[in-house]
Amino acid sequence: MLSRVADTLYWLSRYIERAENNARMLDVNLQLTLDATILNHRYTQQHWESIIYSLEDTKLFQELHPDITGETVVEFVCFERKNPNSIYSCLCAARENARSVRELISAEMFEQLNRMYLDFRSGEAERLFRSSSYQFFQWALQGCHLFQGIADATMAHDEGWDFLQLGKFLERADRTSRILDIKYHILLPKEEEVGGTIDSVQWFAVLNSCSGAEPYRRQFQGQIAPWTVAEFLIKDASFPRSIRFCVGSLDHSLHQITGMDRGDFLYKVEAERLSGRLLADLSYVTMDDVFGIGLHQYLDRIQLRLGEISKAIYKEFCEWLDN
Repeated sequence: MLSRVADTLYWLSRYIERAENNARMLDVNLQLTLDATILNHRYTQQHWESIIYSLEDTKLFQELHPDITGETVVEFVCFERKNPNSIYSCLCAARENARSVRELISAEMFEQLNRMYLDFRSGEAERLFRSSSYQFFQWALQGCHLFQGIADATMAHDEGWDFLQLGKFLERADRTSRILDIKYHILLPKEEEVGGTIDSVQWFAVLNSCSGAEPYRRQFQGQIAPWTVAEFLIKDASFPRSIRFCVGSLDHSLHQITGMDRGDFLYKVEAERLSGRLLADLSYVTMDDVFGIGLHQYLDRIQLRLGEISKAIYKEFCEWLDN
């Protein structure tokens, strides 16, 4: 496969996953702020601030908006054309990438992505949001899910498919780590509030932001606790948005692309070596180890290592584009 094509498929998938994650996180926060009896103004403000911090778009946001409010955050993350990580910008970039690899993806995949893109360009998506923010986010989430489902059902599961999986799971692992880190580091409550109503609501929002509330409840029956939420989102081997599951999936896709045996350590490409090492660490680390290091510090290391894997993927498969 040409490096240009591999790079395009990889980023096509990352943009779709990023748009979906943004829509889910905003939807959860909007639903959360409706319950003013639980969260006062200080906490709702913290939640909106946490979204901007988790996206690492603080500088651009401050250039465009003087204050962080629910309205400005939603506008910035959903519709702002100057924001390269807004849902609108992600769908535009994904459609452009899909257009350049039309011969490798199915017609149904492009049609689904093109429909969402045209709804944004025509203003239909924004009108839907003004009418009902809930319906808008459901439309955005279902549209991204539909694209992923169509891809699974209609695209050949060959090398191109594996590059789509690389982009999806790398983006997903990074976002899960950031959502968990922001709650622990920025929304960390005062000592007397740990385990209280507000703390529990915030941790439940973290689970909802990762679509993990229901599987968490099935596995950890009883009251939500920070350490079990962290364990679930970091180490669970069956939940498709846990960091361990995502790293395992991208490691598998790398093995499929290179065709190397898992035991051929001497000949492994760097990205494959890094993903395998991270997967092993996630598989065998205990939560005592994690909290001994410090949850924030541990998640920061995870994000750095995911960045190293991303750079290694680019160097191994796409670097010629700069020449």
